[in-house]
Amino acid sequence: QVQLAESGGGLVQSGGSLRLSCAASGPIISINAMRWYRQAPGKERELVAGVTSSGSLNYADSVKGRFTISRDNAKNTVYLQMNSLKPEDTAVYYCNADITASYNGRYWGQGTQVTVSA
Repeated sequence: QVQLAESGGGLVQSGGSLRLSCAASGPIISINAMRWYRQAPGKERELVAGVTSSGSLNYADSVKGRFTISRDNAKNTVYLQMNSLKPEDTAVYYCNADITASYNGRYWGQGTQVTVSA
């Protein structure tokens, strides 16, 4: 079965940095776009950043200049480098990927908690 596994979340102080990782595993034929979403309590899940198979990048306005998304195709892994973290970045961060496999579709990880203290 295809799975996405996030890691790297934790508790940091305002202004600090974290790097999230998400590794895809299983009978994968190919991975197209990979993305990071986040969801804070009481709010809807929102797109934070995305990267296509061709390397095109996009970011939410709230994280531009602070977050960087990248991918290592050889490892089927996407990263989110988060710098200058703010308390409003506190949320559960979810990995998302469009994957060609036995089932072609959008796969989700289970999420990793990021908490930024003031």
